[in-house]
Amino acid sequence: METLYMFAGIIALVCILGFFNEKVTKLTYEIGLMLFSTILGIVLLIGIAVFNDTSVGNVLKEIQGFDIHDFLMNGVLCFMLFAGSCHMKLSDFKKMARQITVLSLVCTLLGAVFYGMLIYGAGLLLGLNLSLPVCLMFGSIIAPTDPIAATGILSKFGLPKDTSFLIQGESLFNDGIGVALFVCFSGMVKASGSEEQGFLTVMLREVLGAVAIGVIVTLICFLMFRFSKHPQLKIFISLLAVSLAYSLCEVFHCSGAIASVICGILFSHLRSKYAESEEKEHAELFDSFWETLDVFFNSILYVLLGLSFVSILKMESVLLLSFIAIAANLISRVGSLSISSLFMGEIPDGFSRGGFITLFTWGGLRGGLSVALAMSTRDMVPEKVYYIILGCTYAVVFFTTVIQGLTMKPVYKAITKKQKA
Repeated sequence: METLYMFAGIIALVCILGFFNEKVTKLTYEIGLMLFSTILGIVLLIGIAVFNDTSVGNVLKEIQGFDIHDFLMNGVLCFMLFAGSCHMKLSDFKKMARQITVLSLVCTLLGAVFYGMLIYGAGLLLGLNLSLPVCLMFGSIIAPTDPIAATGILSKFGLPKDTSFLIQGESLFNDGIGVALFVCFSGMVKASGSEEQGFLTVMLREVLGAVAIGVIVTLICFLMFRFSKHPQLKIFISLLAVSLAYSLCEVFHCSGAIASVICGILFSHLRSKYAESEEKEHAELFDSFWETLDVFFNSILYVLLGLSFVSILKMESVLLLSFIAIAANLISRVGSLSISSLFMGEIPDGFSRGGFITLFTWGGLRGGLSVALAMSTRDMVPEKVYYIILGCTYAVVFFTTVIQGLTMKPVYKAITKKQKA
C-alpha cells in the first residue's frame, strides 16, 4: 500500500506542477517539471528539518529518497529508449550512420576520458583524494547525453531535420556506450572482473552482444506482431520484445540500452516495410501508446530528479565543486566534439565546424541515466567521494537541463544568424 501511496503522490505532483507550468509559467514541459520539483525538494528539506523524527518527517524523507537508479535501470529505461527510437527511420539512420557512430562511440569515449582527467587535476589541486580510475568512472557517468532530454526538449526548438536526427541518434546510442564504459572503469575501481577481461573485450561484448540480442528478439517477436489482428496485442508484443531483449542483456552482461534502441529502430523499419498489412487505426493506436508512455515516464523521472536534487547539499564545497563539474563538462564536450568532427565526414545542414561544435555542446543535455549511474557507485567508493560524484552529477544535470535547455533556442538562432552573415 505504501508503494501505491508513493506512486499516487508522484503522479499528483506531475499533474499539479505540469498544470501550473501550462497555465502560468509556460516553460518547456520537461524543464518546468524539473525546475518546480527542485524548488519543492528544497521546501521538503525544510519540512524534514522542522518535522524531524515524526511521521510527517519520515514521509517526506521517503519521498525525497526515492531510488532513481532502481526506477530507471531496473524498470523503465528500456521502454523509454524503445519509445524514443521506434519512430526513427532506418533509411535516415543509414544516411547518417557514420556521424552517429563517431559521436556515440568516439565522442563519448573521449568525453569520458577528458572529463575524468579534468576532475583528476582539480582533485589534486583541491586535495580531494580522487584516484584516476574513480575519475574515469565519473567521466563515463557524465559523458552520455540524454535521449529523454533530446527528444523531449530539443525537438521543440525547430532544429533542421538532419541535425535533430543526429542529436537524437547520438543520445540514444551513447547511453549504451556510456554504460559499457562505466562497466569498464568501475571494474578498474573495484579491481575485479572487468579489468581482467580488458577494455576492448568488455566493449565488444557489451555492444555486439546487445546488437545480436536486439536483432534476434525483434525478428522473432515481429512475426507475431505482423500476423496479429488484435491492436492491443500488437502493443503487448512490442512490450515483450524490448523487455525480453533488455532482460537477456542483463543475463549475458550486454548493454540493455543498446538492445532497446535496436529493437525500436527495427520495429520502425519492419512496420514501414509491411505497412500495407497494418490497419491505419492499429498503427495510430501503437504510435499513440508509445508516445504517451514516453511522456508519462519522462514526467515521473523529471519530477524525481528535481525532488532529489537537494542531495547535492551533502557534498562539501558545493558551489566550488558544482562550478568545476559544470566547467569540466563543457570543456570536455568541446574537446571531444572538436576531435570527433574531424572523422565524422559531412556536417549536416550546412553548419560550419565551429557552429556544429557550439550547437552540439550546448545541446548535450544530461539526465536520469547519469544520476542513476552515480547512485550505483555508493558501494564502490568512500562516502565522501560518493557524495562528490552524486553532487557534481546533479549539478551538471540541472545546469544542462534547465539553463542550457532554456537558452538552447537563442543559442541556435545566434549560430544560424552567424552562418548567414
